[in-house]
Amino acid sequence: MALTDVAIRSAKPKDAPYKLGDGGGLFLLVTPSGSRLWRLKYRLANREKVLAIGAYPAITLAEAREKREAAKALLAKGGDPSQAKQETRRESEASNANTFRKVAGDYLAKLRQEGRAAATITKIEWLLSLVDSEIGHRPIREISPPEILDALRPIEKRGRHETARRVRSTIGSVFRFAIATARADTDPTYALRGALISPQVHHRAAVLKPTALGVMLRTIEGFDGQPTTKAALQLMAILFPRPGELRMAYWAEFDFELTVWTIPAERTKMRRPHQVPLPRRALEILKALREITGKSRFVFPGVRSLARPISENTLNAALRRLGYSKDEATAHGFRASAATLLNESGKWNPDAIERQLAHVEGNGVRRAYTRGEHWDERVKMMQWWEDHLATLQTGAQVLKFTGT
Repeated sequence: MALTDVAIRSAKPKDAPYKLGDGGGLFLLVTPSGSRLWRLKYRLANREKVLAIGAYPAITLAEAREKREAAKALLAKGGDPSQAKQETRRESEASNANTFRKVAGDYLAKLRQEGRAAATITKIEWLLSLVDSEIGHRPIREISPPEILDALRPIEKRGRHETARRVRSTIGSVFRFAIATARADTDPTYALRGALISPQVHHRAAVLKPTALGVMLRTIEGFDGQPTTKAALQLMAILFPRPGELRMAYWAEFDFELTVWTIPAERTKMRRPHQVPLPRRALEILKALREITGKSRFVFPGVRSLARPISENTLNAALRRLGYSKDEATAHGFRASAATLLNESGKWNPDAIERQLAHVEGNGVRRAYTRGEHWDERVKMMQWWEDHLATLQTGAQVLKFTGT
């Protein structure tokens, strides 16, 4: 006789466990404590076995019957319902152990072992923290594209479009690592390309006219703040590195005999070492600076501690103090100044200029044919550039560039 919900709810506990059958091997075990547990009795290889299905009412009568039929179908194919349940449990436990947070932690550990810059690791940790409460606890294999998009929307709604884009990219890196380590099958961020609002590109302000650059150089010469800050601005103009590469420079990176500054791979944007020829005036500035900051490992240590470099805002703040607004000049803008005027001079191979800027050619075929360092030309170019800046600074006759 089949069970009914009324009969199940009416079943009272007794001194000993007892069974209420439903047919086909399915029965309800009522324990002395009052628990009502679904069990399925079946035979496999002439052995009687019992499958635990779950407790009532969490598993309803209808659901228990569905599980009974599923077990019978598996038995008909030669499978073992108890073994299948154990495998499902193990897979579930493995999935729950491999949460997005866990895989992200393993990914960060890998980056540390590869020697990635501490600043890079910190930035990735911060980006991941923005979505940790939404997807950190989720098994990575179960996370879907809409779920990731829902986690990114709050960032986007705050107007942080570039940050949302970077978070999506970082999540994608974690998923690709998960695929490589057999913890995920696909990268759901691929489906989100084009789903986020594209950030507006804001070009960093730069002084591009020769006469205006000369005025800026004279203004920097009259800077009355920290001498290290003045030196940093002068070197930014002469050497035009990325601001972070200069402010975090170590004295050990400079070879005064070979007159070269070697920026290590972990601090360059392209993650490869970059060498900068040091012209005469740059060497003079560095040697004078070494008398001031030589006791620190940093060329530009902070005012409060020799163990830390100057902050990322120091150079831009100095330009503001000199009267340049953020729409007129930035520390990064020295790179645009050099790129523009060096190209307009017509004296130098564009590939040499690009190599000195530590850019990577976007065209794969062209990149294959421009792997040379153009070192000899770059040495001459950097000395010419320094001399030309000196000419502009004195306000002497300015070289007339084509097209200006």
